[in-house]
Amino acid sequence: MAENPTGRALPMVQARDLTPDPVFERIGIVGLGLIGGSIALAARARWPRGLVIAVDRKDVLEQAMLRHAVDVAADDLSILAGADLVILAAPVLENVRLLAELPRHLAGPAIVTDVSSTKAAIVEAARVLPAGLRFVGGHPMAGAAVGGFGHARPDLFQNRPWLLTPDATIPPEVVQQLSAFAEGLGSAVSTLTPSEHDRLLAALSHLPQLTVSALMAVVGAEAGEAGLALAGRGLVDTTRLASSPADVWRDIASTNAEQLGRVLDALIARLTHLRQGLDDGQALEATFEEAARWRAALMKDRTS
Repeated sequence: MAENPTGRALPMVQARDLTPDPVFERIGIVGLGLIGGSIALAARARWPRGLVIAVDRKDVLEQAMLRHAVDVAADDLSILAGADLVILAAPVLENVRLLAELPRHLAGPAIVTDVSSTKAAIVEAARVLPAGLRFVGGHPMAGAAVGGFGHARPDLFQNRPWLLTPDATIPPEVVQQLSAFAEGLGSAVSTLTPSEHDRLLAALSHLPQLTVSALMAVVGAEAGEAGLALAGRGLVDTTRLASSPADVWRDIASTNAEQLGRVLDALIARLTHLRQGLDDGQALEATFEEAARWRAALMKDRTS
């Protein structure tokens, strides 16, 4: 009991622990690049009482331990034995390979998800998982032009979409739990079918990346280093994505070849139309007007 100025005994008020309960007690992350590392940092900040387990190379894990991003770390999958959520955060085809290995290492029931930029291939591969492993495809729509754990940050997912592509056989409560996890990291969750995801991302993400990389290659070859020194801010801003690593995008292109090929053909047709109409300017004017209209729609209600 504590005394107040009147001398009357008052009951002691117990301090409450306001730390939220973790959505998942034990999170396993395979691959601590930009996305996997940012998930680790964000989860540690949001749910300090949860356990974050990481699998990656030893040099990456040393960085993660120094930044207090993970609690337990190893360079093999056996450390995931007690995880109740496993996040595959490697390149797409590596995630597909890892998926086949998980049943040998997970001791009990678990939810498995990924962060791959294409979904059809990995959702199809997940159909052979045992009943105790529930796979829900995932894609946090956040990132940067450069990858690696050194660029990971806990606020990467704030106010960014996180797309889930659950198979029809997945119970709603599994999707709800994974949604709560993504929302806890600051994301807004949407659900799509794998095919809808891949069609949409071919236009929103995959085509821009290939276009910018091809553009920078052409501009660099034409201008050379001396010429590039004269470039203005417009070229710098336009080609930001040209620093992206090829190994990640090789997997994305090969696992979404049909949809990416379709939008590439549409872009090639548009460029060909512009090329053929350079003299009179009508094609150019029509394209610029259409582009400006869609750009305005893109930027509507955006603060940055």
